[in-house]
Amino acid sequence: MNDLGTLNRREFFNWGIRGIGATAFASLLARDTTARATALGQATFPNFAPRAKRAIHISLVGGMSHIDSYDYKPGLDKAHGKPLGSNEKPDIFFGQVGLLRRSDFAFKQRGQSGLWLSDMFPNIAEMADEMTVIRSMTTDSANHTPALFFANSGFEFNGFPSVGSWVSYGLGCETESLPAFVVLSDGRGGPNGGASNWTSGFLPSQHQGVELRSGKTPVRDLFPAIEQPKGSDAAARDFLQQLNARHADRSGADAMLSSRMRSYELAARMQLSVPEVSDINGEPEHIRNMYGLGEGHTGDAGRRCLLARRLVEQGVRYVQLFDWGWDFHGTGNSNDLVQRLPVKCAENDKSVTALLKDLKQRGMLEDTLVVTMGEFGRTPKINGSLGRDHFATAWSASLHGGRTVPGAVYGKTDAHGNRVVEGEIGAGEMFATILEAAGIDHTREYHVGARPIPLVNPGIKPVTEVIA
Repeated sequence: MNDLGTLNRREFFNWGIRGIGATAFASLLARDTTARATALGQATFPNFAPRAKRAIHISLVGGMSHIDSYDYKPGLDKAHGKPLGSNEKPDIFFGQVGLLRRSDFAFKQRGQSGLWLSDMFPNIAEMADEMTVIRSMTTDSANHTPALFFANSGFEFNGFPSVGSWVSYGLGCETESLPAFVVLSDGRGGPNGGASNWTSGFLPSQHQGVELRSGKTPVRDLFPAIEQPKGSDAAARDFLQQLNARHADRSGADAMLSSRMRSYELAARMQLSVPEVSDINGEPEHIRNMYGLGEGHTGDAGRRCLLARRLVEQGVRYVQLFDWGWDFHGTGNSNDLVQRLPVKCAENDKSVTALLKDLKQRGMLEDTLVVTMGEFGRTPKINGSLGRDHFATAWSASLHGGRTVPGAVYGKTDAHGNRVVEGEIGAGEMFATILEAAGIDHTREYHVGARPIPLVNPGIKPVTEVIA
């Protein structure tokens, strides 16, 4: 039998090419591969006690407007309808530079911390004293695809491990029935670059995110396309075990071979565990109501947030939830800034707050890091369609739980929200901060053959000021 990284179809009898088989096989071998990597002198993770045992990453696909959410700019009230000063260099993705536009939505100070938040987030506002707002995010691209790669891996180009893969590699999984890294896709649309956003890159394949979809088939190929006779699975496993036993007699005992012999058993366990964890019908009515299930526009987002809680509760280390629909250019009814943005914010506000409150009441929020961020922000100027375009220069993100500093604000933008003036944080710094919370030393290197690959670019540091 070949090594894990060179398995072929014939050796594995066409099982596990996609879907549940690959997931089961890879997850089973995680500990063996990690142990082997350690023996080869590669990094051993975690490097210190993690503050967060698990993480939920809510990706706002399209980029949320910081001007209309977490970064109150009274200076825009005075500058509303005026052009930028001659010394300003606007950063927009397309179209002509428009005029400055104040937020169409009111802001209030919330909680004892006095955190300024938009009225479009009344539920999240109730937890203002438990959140950390970062108002100084930047990135190197105003194009969705490279910006998403930056946000998920810390590098502009595809092929580097995503942060979820590093957490999987570093912390392993607390259950043998589910993968360590799960992706919850949005049926309305996906991120540019697709599965490249949750790739394991050069890490062993078991650390790649496993996509769970909404509906009756959360994982492709979970069950055979054609119903099999009763007992056929057991018979197939017995036959494979006989073949492997013969190989062991000829070649000697092999721990990796023993792990492969257990792969079918793990697949069988996942056939039970995945439908069980994805079935939310058994949740109490008050929990379902809290997440807004059955409330039209909030239902799908609430369902995925509830599933995220169920997954981390079962031992999944990293859940990435993609929330599609934040690209408010104003070019149509679906992305009208004034009419549709409040609907989108209400959806996010209810579902995410329910997740946070649910984690808290279960005693899990303290050691669960919840990150909410897009790939970039939106311009403080409006375009010809009265929308906000892509903006890489300044935007906001939020952190909850995971022993982050509660009720705090980090960083600052100028009076118009047009550029960062204090505490600039790039995608790489946020990446390093998540690793820091998980107990992973961002300065370590992973060796691909003789080539050392850094976890983040040299010089990048975590923002320790936001971690308690």
